[in-house]
Amino acid sequence: MKSLILVRHAKSSWEFSLEDKQRPLTETGIKAIKKVGKTAQNFVNEDFTIWSSTAKRAKETVLLFVENAHLKPDSINFIDNLYTFNESQLENEIKKCDNFVNKLILFGHNEAITNFVNKFGDEYIFNVPTAGLVFLQFETDNWENINKGKIIKKIFPKELD
Repeated sequence: MKSLILVRHAKSSWEFSLEDKQRPLTETGIKAIKKVGKTAQNFVNEDFTIWSSTAKRAKETVLLFVENAHLKPDSINFIDNLYTFNESQLENEIKKCDNFVNKLILFGHNEAITNFVNKFGDEYIFNVPTAGLVFLQFETDNWENINKGKIIKKIFPKELD
C-alpha cells in the first residue's frame, strides 16, 4: 500500500513585484498552515518522506507544516520539478518515487494538485484550497502503478475555524 498526502502551499502574497517563484506567504497563509500542521500531527509521523517544490511559498509552507506537525525539517527534499501547475508532470514525479518509500507528503501548487486529486481520488474536489491537505491511499506496492486511490482524509483551513 502507498500513502500520499498532497498539500497545496499556503496563501502567498502578490504585494511585491517578484518573480512567481519568489513570492512569500501572507500572514493569513502562515496561520492556516500552522493549523493544518497541528491537525495533521494526529496521523503523520517520521515514516513519511517529505517532498516540496522549490518555490519560496512552498518552502515556507513545508517548514511551518513540519514544525507544527512535529516532524524533522532535515527530512525535507526540495525538488525543482515539483514547481509545476501541470498534473501530468506532478504525476510523473510521484511515479518516480523509490518503492521503498511507502508514505509520501508532497507540497506543491494548483492546478496540479486539484487535478491530480480528481484524477486519482475517489471523490471530486472542486478546488483544493491554499494550505489544503488531501490524504490518498493506493492499493499497490509500486508508485509507477498508482491508479484510482481512496481519499482517506481532507483538511481545509476554513473547516478548522
